[in-house]
Amino acid sequence: MKLVGEYLEEAIKFERMAAEATDLKLKEALESQATAYRKLADRRLTELKLPPVNLPAVRDRDGQP
Repeated sequence: MKLVGEYLEEAIKFERMAAEATDLKLKEALESQATAYRKLADRRLTELKLPPVNLPAVRDRDGQP
């Protein structure tokens, strides 16, 4: 089982790729993957009875998530 930080690293990686993607379907798929990793991190925090981590999503050049 991964650590919370590892899930968040993966989420950020996918958010960065989504922020740079120009193809709409690819962008949506990458954003979906990032969301899934953030949910895994949240689930792990809950299992460990730790408070949520407030780590903002990566934004594209226009300031959009």
